[in-house]
Amino acid sequence: MMIDESGRPSGSPLRGRRGDPLGRPLLSVVIVSWNVRDLLRDCLRSLIADQGDLAMEIIVVDGASADGSAAMVADEFPSVCLIASNENLGFPKGNNVGMGVANGRFLLLLNPDTIVKRGALATILTYLQNNPAIGLVGAQLLNGDGSVQSSRRRFPTMATAFFESTWLQPFAPKRVLDDYYVNDTADDEIALVDWVMGACMMTRREIVDAVGGMDEAYFMYSEELDWQRRIADAGWQVAYLPTAQVVHYTGKSSEQAVTARHINFERAKLRYFRLYHGRGQAWLLRVFLLAGYLVQIVIEGMKGVLGHKRPLRWQRVGSYWQVLKSGLRPLA
Repeated sequence: MMIDESGRPSGSPLRGRRGDPLGRPLLSVVIVSWNVRDLLRDCLRSLIADQGDLAMEIIVVDGASADGSAAMVADEFPSVCLIASNENLGFPKGNNVGMGVANGRFLLLLNPDTIVKRGALATILTYLQNNPAIGLVGAQLLNGDGSVQSSRRRFPTMATAFFESTWLQPFAPKRVLDDYYVNDTADDEIALVDWVMGACMMTRREIVDAVGGMDEAYFMYSEELDWQRRIADAGWQVAYLPTAQVVHYTGKSSEQAVTARHINFERAKLRYFRLYHGRGQAWLLRVFLLAGYLVQIVIEGMKGVLGHKRPLRWQRVGSYWQVLKSGLRPLA
């Protein structure tokens, strides 16, 4: 099923036996995809395999992929609602577009580089229906080898910002990252957390009605953190549910543009800290991040001069230099 960018569908959503009396689906799955055709195909197959008698619609928002993703969805999955954009909308805007046409009482935002394991959809839905205080649920994410992928978090502090995902991370005090990664609870323990990673998030229609969609000033990274911060501020809880499992082949879209990934990640981080910690702390963090990239340029350059993996070192120097040139100004 195709749908144009004005929001007008050219077909009808997938129906099931457990929808409401008006025939609307219980669950809408929104997938924002960019240049991961084969992974997207596997993701859609896993969703359909796990559907059972669940009244579900699937909405794919394709961001002008150049690998034939949109054509694949249209040809192989005619029941899927396809929104083929003529530009890469980014993760938050793409999800907002998908949620804007969704009909379900519950909304699942799912990455295209995922495989939903059997029973996951019903498990999350049942948990949400039985726990009315919970506003959003994240499944347990697994790596391709079956090991558990870290996906639950507490809200970041300034200490977290200086250590997590920076060149100082190997030197971070253990307590700082243990607290951030919620390492005080077992991987197989259902837990209330501050936020979960955005690869698989299920929420309620009333949540979106109450707090709005994702902040489209972000393009990629930190948007799910910001969104769940607003959900928490509105009085709802976020849960990590390990009894529902999803395999996540992490970073398959972002790894196609390494320099842009660095810039998007850091600028999104700075926007979050400016919004929730103030301009002063965001400015201090920006200076630190820029200094960190300068240090890395020097280190990588020295390694290159000494002949250690020169092509890799020069590639990194070029990438880090582009980050410095960007200035890492927080997203508006």
